[in-house]
Amino acid sequence: MHLAHVMTLLATVTAASAICAGIAGGVYFAFSTMVMPALRSAPANRAIAVMQRVNVNAVRPPFMLVFFGGAAAALAVLVTEISAGTDTPASTSRAVGAGLALAAFGITVVRNVPLNNALARVTVDAPDAAAQWNRFSRAWRVANHARAAAAIAATILLATPLEGSA
Repeated sequence: MHLAHVMTLLATVTAASAICAGIAGGVYFAFSTMVMPALRSAPANRAIAVMQRVNVNAVRPPFMLVFFGGAAAALAVLVTEISAGTDTPASTSRAVGAGLALAAFGITVVRNVPLNNALARVTVDAPDAAAQWNRFSRAWRVANHARAAAAIAATILLATPLEGSA
């Protein structure tokens, strides 16, 4: 494969990773700034029911394509940059951006998803529902803030080297 083809492929995968990280980061940011504050102001049983429905709706093709496709694209970018062994500002930006996109994916998998799964088992009219919601909400928000920051930073770092390739 010619170098021009490799560079075009790298730019394409980088753009896909940046777009997916940006979409995911936007979703996480919206949760941090709007959805979770609104749920905190609702009665615990309503907040639990709404979050349970959100979690069911999240696991559908549109978001799963962005979530898993973005992780796959970020992994491809990272492997390509590590394999190339180049040390340019653009390659460093791509590698760090891809690493941050994978970090956002990892936070979701190891923290948010297990919390969501635990919340799915909560009965909204349980006597301790409010306490369970408070524990869930606090832990979930911290993880969500972290993955939002990682995804947004990833988007910036992945998109920056694309400026010169347009």
